[in-house]
Amino acid sequence: MKTNRDIITLFSTRIIRLFCYGFLSVILALYLAQAGLDEKQIGLLFTLTLAGDAGITLWLTTSADRFGRKRTLILGALLMLGAGVVFIVTRNVVVLMAAAIIGVISPSGNEIGPFLSVEQASLSHLLPNEKRTQIFAWYNLVGSFATAVGALTGGWLAQLLQARGMSALEAYRVVLMGYAIGGLILGILFLSLSRDVEVGAASQPASTPTILGLHKSRKVVIQLSTFFALDAFAGGFVVQSLIAYWFYVKFGIDAGIIGSIFFGANVLAGISALLAVRIANKIGLINTMVFTHIPSNILLILVPLMPTLPLAIVVLLLRFSISQMDVPTRQSYTMAVVAPDERSAASGVTSIARSVGAAISPSLTGIFLASPALLSLPFFLSGGLKIVYDILLYRSFRTMKPPEES
Repeated sequence: MKTNRDIITLFSTRIIRLFCYGFLSVILALYLAQAGLDEKQIGLLFTLTLAGDAGITLWLTTSADRFGRKRTLILGALLMLGAGVVFIVTRNVVVLMAAAIIGVISPSGNEIGPFLSVEQASLSHLLPNEKRTQIFAWYNLVGSFATAVGALTGGWLAQLLQARGMSALEAYRVVLMGYAIGGLILGILFLSLSRDVEVGAASQPASTPTILGLHKSRKVVIQLSTFFALDAFAGGFVVQSLIAYWFYVKFGIDAGIIGSIFFGANVLAGISALLAVRIANKIGLINTMVFTHIPSNILLILVPLMPTLPLAIVVLLLRFSISQMDVPTRQSYTMAVVAPDERSAASGVTSIARSVGAAISPSLTGIFLASPALLSLPFFLSGGLKIVYDILLYRSFRTMKPPEES
């Protein structure tokens, strides 16, 4: 009974959190521009956000199985609430950057902070192996739908408030208030988790030396982390806030239309995550990760080559329709090839590797977006590097099977 309640709670917190991330991501770059930051400063702030997230997440996730998964999730919610409050009350660049480093702010609309790693470890602890990929797919589906609804709501709310006479800055600040409230709600929900989400004493080796919470799976996790960092570095060129800003600069469309685009994009992304389960059951997790990711990245490269807004939107939506098939499979694969007491740490280390990889590229995109001649370069760099990642991952892990495929 407690197990089912915990699973429902973890799905609920995923929905609320991703709604808040999508809600904020559409207007975040626009808000910072209204607050007086230029493109280079916005890119730098996003880089500091992701770099700070890497440090905080490393600290929290590698100790979560000892400190307590429930406590770690509550602390993450408080950091999300705190960051939202600081972004509301100040326009000081230095203070904003400090809040971005310490707090939890998502510029991409995707997961950030310790939540994903600890929730996945908790779900893996509550589920049998044969159900893991399927539940992770639904977990990603509800997250994508929540991000989609959040993006749609955030974009149109900001536009409607401005239509009623509110300044752009104040309208965007209302969205930030919603984000901070979301952090508070998360903290309350995490308080209801039972001890079933924790690692039992019997699952923890008595004397095995650990580094970053890892022992026998350390080599595999480090290799996966290296590849995931490359993928995230590539993805950092086109985080959702910066794509939204690209559409604004390239085609002059407003926040409501941008929110609608990302509503459709995230709905399609969620459906693609669910379809990944059927494909993985037939060809395996690694093959699904690679063989669906390459076409997605080719479509990403094509987006800036489209001569009109409708064509650019169509290609972007096609890309999102297959872009997330590697996500539940990647998450499930990572949980499958490590020991139960290493799951929080393994998910944390791989997530941190992704955060570190993604931390550098937004600042480069900020530079590119400031130059009309380089406006499309982020899409080309992102798609090309992601294809390199796919090839390297396949060569290294095609023979290492999870338990359910052995």
